[in-house]
Amino acid sequence: MLRVHLSRAAQLGALFVLTTVSIASSAEPDATTSASTDRALLAAIDGPTRSPAFKARDGLRHPYDELKFFGITAQSSVVEILPIGGYWTEILAPYLKDHGVYYTAMPPKTSGGAGAAATAAFQTKLETDPETYGRVKITEFGPPAAKIAPDESADFVLTFRNLHNWMKQGNADEVLASFYAALKPGGILGVEDHRGNRAGTQDPKALDGYVQQDYAIALIKQAGFEFVGSTEINANPKDTANWPKGVWTLPPTLALGQTDRATYEAIGEADNFVLKFRKPR
Repeated sequence: MLRVHLSRAAQLGALFVLTTVSIASSAEPDATTSASTDRALLAAIDGPTRSPAFKARDGLRHPYDELKFFGITAQSSVVEILPIGGYWTEILAPYLKDHGVYYTAMPPKTSGGAGAAATAAFQTKLETDPETYGRVKITEFGPPAAKIAPDESADFVLTFRNLHNWMKQGNADEVLASFYAALKPGGILGVEDHRGNRAGTQDPKALDGYVQQDYAIALIKQAGFEFVGSTEINANPKDTANWPKGVWTLPPTLALGQTDRATYEAIGEADNFVLKFRKPR
């Protein structure tokens, strides 16, 4: 199991500067396109089929900036891991519908429990609006046997706030291997998760829901990916990542209920890193 101690974190911090770094690859637009406004993406984010509750979170989640940072275009082949409620699906499905490909990797229906229920609810969501979601491809997320997409077919694999769960389950290596298999050479892996406090040693199970950024980078590089860069668009310096109920102490979960609720609401949602990796050519 990978362990990154404070001295190692300091070494990695010197190597991995928290800036946005652009690269040229078949999975990304050229520099001119990256700098221009993507009106189709803005239209998808402002789309009438998006739920008001999800739109209300855009100011915190910065969907336009994040997808632009990853380099996605309307012609991309994209795999989203565990979309569950569909925040990103409501954006990516209409955006990719005409010219791209959009896979959604969900728990198999045979898995039982909450995973199977989430998949059934997600499929129902798609079936209620075939005009918007008719071209979404549901695949199975269940490494190592299941394939999230055909081998070397995807320009992008995206995962939002899931890495800590795979660390807890002890299958992060298998999960990352499935991402690597699905991506084309030069393809991009985009990862967002709750950023842990840099002091001390990372809990390899991430039981508090937090992952130190340098630990995440080292873990994903160990799976064969090249680190490209990061962006601070979802940073929250008020989050010290040392709460009684872990990340779930903060909004939107507020695991302590009314206890110190005003304090945690003032802190806001977790400090999140957004990282970009590339599968070598």
